[in-house]
Amino acid sequence: MISLRGDEMLVVEGNSGTLGVVKAGIRRQLFVDTPKGEFVLALEPEDLLVASAFGTGDRIVRGLRCVLYMIRELNSPLIVLPGDHPASARLKFVVSAGRRIVISCNIKPGTHPEQHLLCGMPEFEGAEIKAVEGGVELSGVEMASYRRISFG
Repeated sequence: MISLRGDEMLVVEGNSGTLGVVKAGIRRQLFVDTPKGEFVLALEPEDLLVASAFGTGDRIVRGLRCVLYMIRELNSPLIVLPGDHPASARLKFVVSAGRRIVISCNIKPGTHPEQHLLCGMPEFEGAEIKAVEGGVELSGVEMASYRRISFG
């Protein structure tokens, strides 16, 4: 288990991709807007918001912090694109929320309404991020490095 407080973001860095993980922090509702309509996703304080970035470095980490902040602190909705939407190929970040997130490189970025799946780089294929009290459990990211940074 890796400890993670509500004011921290866990950064998981691989060779070509980066994951950012924050706790929901409070009981909250997120709106998920899909081509077929909108639904509400209820989150408990220990649940996770996980963002996947297609790149590495300081700019990517700042972008991860920004997108997660917009969703958690400003209540921006999670937007799911239609499967054939051209913007899918240009996305730099995608986000999922829940108690358990599995990374897949076999889905199109931004097109999956199922919040347990998140598009990621091939090096993270099959990785699993699970919420536990006071932290997270990671599996399938043994070759990656991780660190906690401020999420203020």
